[in-house]
Amino acid sequence: MLRVIIAEDSVLLRAGLSELLTLGGHRVLAAVGDAPGLVRAVAAERPDVVVTDVRMPPGLRDEGLRAALELRAGDPSLPVLVLSQYVATAYATQLFTGASAAGLGYLLKDRVGDVTEFLDALRRVHEGGTVIDPEVVRVLLAPRAADRPLARLTPREREVLALMAEGLNNQALAARLFITEASVVKHASSIFTKLDLDPTEGNRRVLAVLAHLRGTGP
Repeated sequence: MLRVIIAEDSVLLRAGLSELLTLGGHRVLAAVGDAPGLVRAVAAERPDVVVTDVRMPPGLRDEGLRAALELRAGDPSLPVLVLSQYVATAYATQLFTGASAAGLGYLLKDRVGDVTEFLDALRRVHEGGTVIDPEVVRVLLAPRAADRPLARLTPREREVLALMAEGLNNQALAARLFITEASVVKHASSIFTKLDLDPTEGNRRVLAVLAHLRGTGP
């Protein structure tokens, strides 16, 4: 059971998320409708994970995202799953280019409709994983300038990197692509090499995802 705080300005979606999480066996500590309320609730309750919308009162711009960044700055270990109505790669990039992407997720709200997928994403974020919505990944994989590091990757390596960005482990990756886990390891090693990722520098999967988001080298 996870102890969750929800921040969502839509009353109906807030209630729906609360019910979904409760039915999934989790406990909703608070469900708030604005960014200041989110910050206060986290300070009071110390949840296991936060689920927040990007656009929230008072300005209905990116207050939810900025509150999430503020919370992570105060506690980098706090798992946060951000929900967005639309594909906004600038928001995703801002979220994932901090000191650490571990325990962070960025999903489109449509994904909430697939209850199993949403709850799995919440679990992976709580366990320290990095989860990015497949549609956001698809946009990020749009053709880029030839001199950028991502252009070094083969089509298969780009597929592997895209699934890494979604937060899949080697076993799930292999099943999705109908290849062996040994092949996944081989492709991942090649990706890390081509993106000039230092094998001694933290979680290389997360670094690869960040390179993917930025479209540049580390």
